Amino acid sequence: MPTYQYACTECGHAFEQFQNFSDDTLSVCPECEGRLRKLFNAVGVVFKGSGFYRTDSRPADKSESPKKDAAKTDSPTSDTTAANKPKETATP
Repeated sequence: MPTYQYACTECGHAFEQFQNFSDDTLSVCPECEGRLRKLFNAVGVVFKGSGFYRTDSRPADKSESPKKDAAKTDSPTSDTTAANKPKETATP
């Protein structure tokens, strides 16, 4: 039987309730008769074994090689051109 968390929107009362999947959602606060909202939390999921990573499920991609080679071209980049420029000095 799952445990659901609720919080009142008016008084802030928070509590947990065991409910079946077929039960209706609670809507009235037991403390102040205000409106309830259901709280949702992140679920802790652990994937074990092979096949969960991108590199596990497919062979090495050959299209990545041209991308790396394109970065190694001899064309100057903005960093190297800025480093090769002479510094400008102000003349009085």
